[in-house]
Amino acid sequence: METIIRINNAVNGFAWGTFGLVLLLGTGIICTLITGFFQITHLGHWYKKTFGSIRGEGRIVNDAGALSQYRTFCTALCATVGTGNIAGVSSAICVGGAGAVFWMWVAAFFGMMVKYSENVLGIYYRRRNVEGAWSGGPMYYLEDGVGSLKHCRKLGRGLGVIFCILTMVASFGIGNMIQISKITINVEETFFRGVDKGTFLGLPKVNLTIGLVLMLAAAIIIFGGFRRVALASEKLIPFMCFSYILGCLIVALIHVTKLPAVFAAIFKFALGPEAVKGGAVGTAVQIALNTIKSGCKRGIFSNEAGLGSSVIVHCNSCAREPVKQGLWGMAEVFVDTIIICTMTAVVVLSSDAVDLKTGLVAAGTSDATLVARAFRDCLGKPGEWFVVMAIVLFAFSTFIGWSYYGAKVTEYLLGVKSARAYRVIFVIIIIWGSVTESSLAWEISDTFNGLMMIPNLIGVLALSPLIVKLTRNYIERRIKGKDIEPMLSFDPDLQRDAMKAVQKGAY
Repeated sequence: METIIRINNAVNGFAWGTFGLVLLLGTGIICTLITGFFQITHLGHWYKKTFGSIRGEGRIVNDAGALSQYRTFCTALCATVGTGNIAGVSSAICVGGAGAVFWMWVAAFFGMMVKYSENVLGIYYRRRNVEGAWSGGPMYYLEDGVGSLKHCRKLGRGLGVIFCILTMVASFGIGNMIQISKITINVEETFFRGVDKGTFLGLPKVNLTIGLVLMLAAAIIIFGGFRRVALASEKLIPFMCFSYILGCLIVALIHVTKLPAVFAAIFKFALGPEAVKGGAVGTAVQIALNTIKSGCKRGIFSNEAGLGSSVIVHCNSCAREPVKQGLWGMAEVFVDTIIICTMTAVVVLSSDAVDLKTGLVAAGTSDATLVARAFRDCLGKPGEWFVVMAIVLFAFSTFIGWSYYGAKVTEYLLGVKSARAYRVIFVIIIIWGSVTESSLAWEISDTFNGLMMIPNLIGVLALSPLIVKLTRNYIERRIKGKDIEPMLSFDPDLQRDAMKAVQKGAY
């Protein structure tokens, strides 16, 4: 067991350490440069085609085997917006101080273009499965994209298989057990504290009951197929996000006089707390690095840019234009990190738990209680309940989203019928997640989650010339109005079908 722990810690440190962060940020910088800082230079366009189209074009369904762009966006956001938006932000601040928030923004800025690139490749290389539904994701652009490069056919297929295996393992851990455990622990500690819990067959009754309720709710949604998952996501995400943002705004308004100091601290301590100025240079550098790494890591962990997971959902969009769905990927990162994570940071930094003069958290404060403490100090007991319910909703939404990721990678590996068996196993495991406290299993799944990005980012970097071509083709046609042939799919038959739809105005 000790050997397994050491190996896992070493691999986790590799995946989520300096190498992983450099790979992710490096890919983000490259994607930003090759697209000409698309997230800035075409800000008005991507806003109009995403948030500006929610009441119109974004809700139109012009493909019987697909979902509207908005519903696809909600389903992807369902898995992306999770406990990382709450616990992840507090963890970053505890480790790196107030300045870590700045580096979360930096990670999100470049992460927008990573997610954009993933979606562009996902739509371009997606295909229909035997049931007529769309299937896409990193495994397909690794196999058909990287595999089409000279001497890379076996490499592309191998990377696709590796990505799917890593995603499947991660789905049972970080996508299932960890989320269910977070829900169970928070509900138990908040609403059943001091209650005689008792046992049934050696298992805590309260935990077992929570697990059964969650399993029933999950079964109703997941066994209803992807369209029911998408419908539930479309209803859950707006309510969940707006409710949490509203709660944060109430706290921010109560502490409105502190807001200038909060944002000043974020920028002031972006390179390390002022407290180290008189210390050794080595110590100051190390703290600065911790600030940068903690902010970037938690930002990436929250929005999943680079992991390649959410593109699996985006490939179900009715959009024929690869770039069109890429814009929704940018919007996904913007909502997750720039809006929701920032709101959490404002609540935490405006509380007495953080010293804005040094940028450091107060002694004895832990990341597990930081957000709850900030809400409780401001709103009393209702504030604590609000945080718990937010964690429950965020964790459950992540769980629902990951059930789809796991089903689609299983379909790629073993066929469509195997995806149904996967869903049954995924739902049954809920009970295990509600009663177990095995941290090792969770740590291992976190490692697999981090390893997912390596094959995915290899694909993104290898296909970066194609990303440039697709982006330029879209800009020339849709923004500059030039009459040139669209680049819509790698498959000639799908290209012809998509061309017909685009010519009719359904793109």
